[in-house]
Amino acid sequence: QMQLVESGGGTVQSGESLRLSCVASGFTLDDRIVAWFRQAPGKAREGVSCNDGHGDYLQLESTAAGRFTIFRDNAKNTFYLEMNSLRPEDTGTYFCATGGASLRVCTFSEMYFGPWGQGAQVTVSS
Repeated sequence: QMQLVESGGGTVQSGESLRLSCVASGFTLDDRIVAWFRQAPGKAREGVSCNDGHGDYLQLESTAAGRFTIFRDNAKNTFYLEMNSLRPEDTGTYFCATGGASLRVCTFSEMYFGPWGQGAQVTVSS
């Protein structure tokens, strides 16, 4: 079966860094769009970063300018979210997701994504 298992969440101080990992099984990431979403308590889930594997990206404005970076290692069938200069407002549950086989461009429209990771908690203290 197709599934994503994510890891790497935790608690850090403001300004520190954290890396989330997402391991795919049951399918190959090579030809799939990959993305990260997050949800803060009391807020709607939002897209954070998306990569289509051939140079196209979509980035949440508050995590742009190199602060958050999405990258993949196809040999390990794994993709990552590198988070630097973390802020308290980055606190939330982070979800990895892959686009369906027919998705060809990055989007944050959730209807095009699946499977999803189980969620990883990231807490940034002030």
